[in-house]
Amino acid sequence: MIDAALISSGTQVILSASSDENYPPEHVIDGKAETFWISTGMFPQEFILRFADTLKITLVTIHSYNVKNLKMEKSTSSDATEFEGIAEKEFEHTEGHLQANDFSLSGTTATHLRFIITSGYDHFVSVHKVTVEGIR
Repeated sequence: MIDAALISSGTQVILSASSDENYPPEHVIDGKAETFWISTGMFPQEFILRFADTLKITLVTIHSYNVKNLKMEKSTSSDATEFEGIAEKEFEHTEGHLQANDFSLSGTTATHLRFIITSGYDHFVSVHKVTVEGIR
């Protein structure tokens, strides 16, 4: 198993609903929990990851703050179209520390993953790290 959600693995953030030059969306794939992407305060918020190759994904872990509801969708197309829902979860509110949520995907195949934050516990949310375990 590899962590495919890293810049060093060739993964890219190809879309984000918001961006701040101090907290860019690429921070979610830099492998560090200390850096983060922050939303602009409206919902929904989303970002899309493109992997270097199509993956067979077993587990996705998201480290975030103030996220309440998140939906995950996948695409196997080369141009990030035709997404289908694969997971949805309400996160527990963890005042003062990061949320860590796992999504077991049992070998789901994807070229792109879209993360849609539909609501938060505050106006602003942050995503610190996304880990995607899988096989190329």
